[in-house]
Amino acid sequence: MQKKLHIKKGDLVKVLSGESRGQEGKIINIDRKKDRAIVEGINLIKKHQKPNSANPEGGIVEKEGSIHISNLMLVHKGVASRIGRKLNAEGKLVRYSKKSGEEIK
Repeated sequence: MQKKLHIKKGDLVKVLSGESRGQEGKIINIDRKKDRAIVEGINLIKKHQKPNSANPEGGIVEKEGSIHISNLMLVHKGVASRIGRKLNAEGKLVRYSKKSGEEIK
């Protein structure tokens, strides 16, 4: 079974620590086994790439590196907030912002 995380693909997150501290971006991908996420435009690394059909020149390409999930905080309505889970009126488990108390869609 997959472990439940406080963030999902497509969420807007803020980086809490590291070189990219304070920056915000959208989550592109999550690796649940390693507890790491790739965030758009954050933690850029340079990768030396061989020529291939997609990139016939090859060369040095900049791409996003992964960040540990513990260093990310969800941004809800422009404010970074901790996340909790509670049952809603229909009996479904939903995420909510601990700062505002509102459900996160």
